[in-house]
Amino acid sequence: MPCLRLAALIAVFLAVPAFGAQEQRAKARISNAGFTITALPLLAAREWGVFAANGLDIEIILMQSSVVQAALNRGGIDYQAGVGPASVNGTLSGFPTRAIWFSSDRISYWLMARPQYKTLDSLKGKKIAVSGLGGTIHVALNMALEKAGVNPKDLTLVSIPGQQVQMLYSLDAGFVDGAMMSPPVTFGAQQKGFNKLLDVGSMVDMPGGGLTAMLKTVQERPAVTKQVIRSLQSAKDEIRKSKPKTLDLIVKLLKMDREAASETYDQFLTTLNPTGIPSRIGMEILVKAVQSQGRHLDKKVAFSDVADDRLATEVAKEMGYRIP
Repeated sequence: MPCLRLAALIAVFLAVPAFGAQEQRAKARISNAGFTITALPLLAAREWGVFAANGLDIEIILMQSSVVQAALNRGGIDYQAGVGPASVNGTLSGFPTRAIWFSSDRISYWLMARPQYKTLDSLKGKKIAVSGLGGTIHVALNMALEKAGVNPKDLTLVSIPGQQVQMLYSLDAGFVDGAMMSPPVTFGAQQKGFNKLLDVGSMVDMPGGGLTAMLKTVQERPAVTKQVIRSLQSAKDEIRKSKPKTLDLIVKLLKMDREAASETYDQFLTTLNPTGIPSRIGMEILVKAVQSQGRHLDKKVAFSDVADDRLATEVAKEMGYRIP
């Protein structure tokens, strides 16, 4: 009799999925160039448990944009946190990637200079640090300089990869004369007496942040990709609604005092894309930015060649956004 009871219990156990299997979350890797204000929705989604609440186990991997395309192609990562000239150039160069979600409609970057340089003309022939040649910040700087009547070729650009604080160190040490910086590093630079010479973000309507993925990933893992988009969009909504909570996160992760965090937060809110749906205008600007560097001039680029807005649109509708 005890044997029959044991056999029955074993049968029931085998027929019912294990609790751990039911709770298993989908795994995905997302690359990120650095912990800056642009990456705030991504960091918030992780820190606030939004990814986990949406059934995801997300690993964020710090990775320079120059190697992201190869990592995506090899399957080392599933998504790139960012949509910009570098990612679009990769797509136009033959990598089967698409922009699938927007975080911001413009970037928050300033050209900062050492105290002795008070005008753009005074920087001619001087060394200017950018996070990566050919990337979003480099291209945006060139476009802003041209709008300001300065030939970008009059400046010597130096690539300094890594975190934004490396820009401040390089400027402070005199290795460079100017540098492209974003909050909160801009506040630290001002406290050291460095000059804010050009508000690049206000002069260039270029999307910042976002999400890029292989077409294969979008097609073969649409449910997981929608979960990722929903998580990022939910985190962005929470950022918009909850300033005190967001300030705690900025202070913790971006290492700044609360006053600077508050100024950074207020500035960041002005850049956010409402629905997260990639816009045609934004992608056109990115394509033009790439072509302004003399690349892919022979190509007539359609929106669908560089972006896929279907999943972001579905998520936006499911979340109750008003779609333009």
